Amino acid sequence: MSLAAYCIICCRRIGASTPAPQSTTYWRDIRNIIKFTGSLILGGSLFLTYEVLALKKSLTLDTQVVEREKMKSYIYLHTVSLDKRENYGITYQARKELHKAVRKVLATSAKILRGPFADTFSTIDVEDHECAVWLLLRKSQSGDRTARLQAVQEMSETHHWHDYQYRIIAQACDLRTLIGLARSKESDLRFFLPPPPLPSLNEDTCIEEELRQLLASLPQTELDECIQYFTSLALSESSQSLAAQKGGLWCFGGNGLPYAESFGEVPSATVEMFCLEALVKHSEIPTHCDEIEANGGLQLLQRLYQLHKDCPKIQRNIMRIIGNMALNEHLHSTIVHSEAMKSPRIMEASHAARTLANLDRETMREKYQDGVYVLHPQYRTSQPIKADVLFIHGLMGAAFKTWRQQDNEQLLTEKILEDDARYTTCWPKTWLARDCPALRIISVEYDTSLSDWRTRCPMERKSIAFRSDELLRKLRAAGVGDRPVIWVSHSMGGLLVKKMLLEASKKPEMSTVINNTRGIIFYSVPHHGSHLAEYSVNIRYLLFPSLEVKELSKDSPALKTLQDDFLEFAKDKNFQVLNFVETLPTYIGSMIKLHVVPVESADLGIGDLIPVDVDHLNICKPKKKDAFLYQRTLQFICETLAKDLED
Repeated sequence: MSLAAYCIICCRRIGASTPAPQSTTYWRDIRNIIKFTGSLILGGSLFLTYEVLALKKSLTLDTQVVEREKMKSYIYLHTVSLDKRENYGITYQARKELHKAVRKVLATSAKILRGPFADTFSTIDVEDHECAVWLLLRKSQSGDRTARLQAVQEMSETHHWHDYQYRIIAQACDLRTLIGLARSKESDLRFFLPPPPLPSLNEDTCIEEELRQLLASLPQTELDECIQYFTSLALSESSQSLAAQKGGLWCFGGNGLPYAESFGEVPSATVEMFCLEALVKHSEIPTHCDEIEANGGLQLLQRLYQLHKDCPKIQRNIMRIIGNMALNEHLHSTIVHSEAMKSPRIMEASHAARTLANLDRETMREKYQDGVYVLHPQYRTSQPIKADVLFIHGLMGAAFKTWRQQDNEQLLTEKILEDDARYTTCWPKTWLARDCPALRIISVEYDTSLSDWRTRCPMERKSIAFRSDELLRKLRAAGVGDRPVIWVSHSMGGLLVKKMLLEASKKPEMSTVINNTRGIIFYSVPHHGSHLAEYSVNIRYLLFPSLEVKELSKDSPALKTLQDDFLEFAKDKNFQVLNFVETLPTYIGSMIKLHVVPVESADLGIGDLIPVDVDHLNICKPKKKDAFLYQRTLQFICETLAKDLED
């Protein structure tokens, strides 16, 4: 009405005005009408729009809850005051609209600057304090590798979020981000969702029978003799065990199980160990890994791991299988969604670190095959790695126990209350890693035996030449040779190092291993043979000494050829060498006292030769961190790699 009245007044003014200024007055009034009319139209449109949106909101379901339910496993209800005046007053409405406007401005500016929100994220009405979560999540999925790594690092260093914010990342992040968080040392465990519940076992089956069925489903043709042996042994023993359980048979275990304490009572863990050892061998074959996964092998291993939490041997074999399967990238998704296995023990931690390293294709080019374990660094680190130190154990040794601190009754009773600086079960992982953080420290494991009676596979006759070729291939796959290298060996492990370097010098693809070898440490290595081949623990060892023991005899032509060839080769390459040798005899069993490696046999012919008043087993086990053995070893490593560590 006011607009119509105003228009009539303007028209009357135009009609009553004098002819002379008619043109000027006419256009002035038109402009006034346009201004007034435009203001009314704009204001009315905004008011109508607001009313329509308010009506629509009051009549439709709040989709924010639905969107949150998609990203979370539960719904959070925000508590509000029960005072209606506060809820629906002008202050409340203004604050609410202001928060919405701020969130829209943040999202819009982010799109303009970096475009961090994907289409799926831009429609979610998140709280303003949650923007950082979604920004990091989007950054972790960026096409820029540096941005992805930075996002994962920022996530792992975040410890102030609410529980549901960690769950947002856990459910919305991709596989690459999840693996990165698992390999980050300080990651909050809430980033990792619990594994899905395992299907229940059938009433008429047991876990031993499922293991047997899994093993029987794998291909049995075109296998090497040892895989065939382990498979047939596991299947036969599991069959006898099941028969004893179901039918009450008196079972003596056939080939390898000395049990049968009572009717129907069979040590299931022993049967499961046979099956797991066979599965370890099968998991070294990529096509068999696919069969294990397709037949529910991962879920079965997960169940077995939970049942035997107090059996380290079973747990280690399970992790060896998973670590081998992780070498196949197409199985990564399935492996990641199985249960994460963490343990404070050195061996279990190193097995898990190997599996995670094989899964992490974002930062790792190397692949760690069975028997090759990274002791440091076991997590993603910003510390640049400038050199490698490799530890090779000897006869009857292992990747971890060979390099423990020297056993001491007082320390063994006190070590629970002390930190690693006082006692360690693996000094390269604790002491050396702390003193030289720029090193990658690798320990190698392989099977050895004193007698063919005790060999794990009767058909296995592995000479030093065969083992060196196998280890060299595995170490090269782990990237050994890409950086400066120092080899640390004990006993027969030193012979393997010498053979590996000689073989690498004959292969062009292995030339980097030779060119980057800086030095070698030998702990009581029998360069000229050992008395061990002439003695044994008991009568069965005297009858059937293993091939490894035969090759250590003083009159072995292969050993003499290896010594002569390597001495000339090491002098030509100017390798730095440090030799330690024991001066005390070693008790082998309870009957025999033997000086395993005499001083003259430990003399390579180059480098320092240092006698130490310990026996053969303790020559590589320092009593404490400030002991001469460790400090001289550390000095040699630091001096030999001085130029490489400075660069």
